[in-house]
Formats: sequence, C-alpha cells, structure tokens
Amino acid sequence: MKAEGVLSKDSVKEVLKKNSFHPMHITLKNTGKRFNQEWIFRKIDFAFLQGKSYAITGANGSGKSTLLQVIAGALMHSEGAILYTDERSNIISENKSFKNISFAAPYLDLIEEMTATELLEFHATFKPLSTNIEDVLDSVGLKQAAHKQIRYFSSGMKQRLKLAQAFFSKTTAILLDEPTTNLDKDGIELYLKLINSEAQNKLIIVCSNDSQEYSFCEEIISIENFKV
Repeated sequence: MKAEGVLSKDSVKEVLKKNSFHPMHITLKNTGKRFNQEWIFRKIDFAFLQGKSYAITGANGSGKSTLLQVIAGALMHSEGAILYTDERSNIISENKSFKNISFAAPYLDLIEEMTATELLEFHATFKPLSTNIEDVLDSVGLKQAAHKQIRYFSSGMKQRLKLAQAFFSKTTAILLDEPTTNLDKDGIELYLKLINSEAQNKLIIVCSNDSQEYSFCEEIISIENFKV
C-alpha cells in the first residue's frame, strides 16, 4: 500500500503562513516491533504524507496503539527505520520531530492536581498553542471549568482536554488513538468539528475500529497486513 501526493510549493507556503509549522512526512522502512519474542507487527513500508489523513484499523489487542506510539517516537521500534523528513526530504532529528507531533489517547494521563488552565500553560512551554487558552477551553466546552482541578473532571471532560492539547498545538501532525473514548454525542460532534476546523493541511493518523472516528480519512491501513 503506498500513499500518493505531496503538497505543492504554494500549498507548503500557505501551510507555513497559516499554522507556523514546518511540513513533515513520516516514513516507515521495514519497520517492526516486538515484545520479548512476540512480534506485534513486521515489515511495514509506508509513507505518511503531510496534508493527508490515515486510519489504522485492526482487532482489539492487535497492536494498533503500539504502532501509533512507534510512529510518534514514544516507543522504540525493534527493526527497520522511521524517518521524519521535511518537504525537501531533509531528515528531521527525533529530538526535533516530537515538537511537530501532537498525541491524544485515553491511556495518557493528565496532571490531575493542575487546573485545565494550568495544564495548558504547562503544555504550551513545550508546544506553543495556536490561540489563547481561554479560547481553547471555550472551543472544547470547558470554559466554565477553566480553574477547576482536573481530578474533579468527568472522563468526558478529560477527553475533551486531551483533544484540546492535540488540536490546538502548533504541530505538523496529529496522532489520535480512539479519540471519542468517553465522549457523548455532543463530544463526538465536537471531535468532528475540530477535524474540520483545526486539522486542515496537517498529517492526521487515527487508530480506531469505529468508522465514525475515521470516516474522513483518505486511506485505511489494516495492521493485520503486517503480522508475522
């Protein structure tokens, strides 16, 4: 399976002007991951291109989340290589690539002693936000909880805050693992709205078995195709 298309020079300039980030492609070359003697996936050759959207699907426990974390650089791969490159195919070091990647997943912990505002202020020291914190919280329906400790948030409110961190960071790529977990109907509609309003021209990768979470994706990748 091979991705098609790259941004034109004019599109690249527009992306830089609008979002203040550098375009980035992520390429897996014969990439595999194993835990002990068990291979989770092997021999993945695939290019995730700037401005396109991808879904990674597979049965529960098949390794979708592991693959997404390997793509993000949060987990080390066991074989092969992962390359982060700019629009001119120059290599972006792993130390710099993480600044271009946002990640949201239900298993990622929030600092629950902080308020929502404090958490976003802390987050912004690592990855600047695309707008002010008050507007970010308002956009995800958490304005009234801006100064409430996260420990008192419901599971749905926590998920909204995780999505806020991902979508409103000035990053090139957004990686999402089961993004509507714990969200009600309104929360799901919010997620789809954020995809349309805040993810334009970014690289989007969604891990999910729920088609409503990735219905917008241009390409679907089954992890089952990369089992030993």
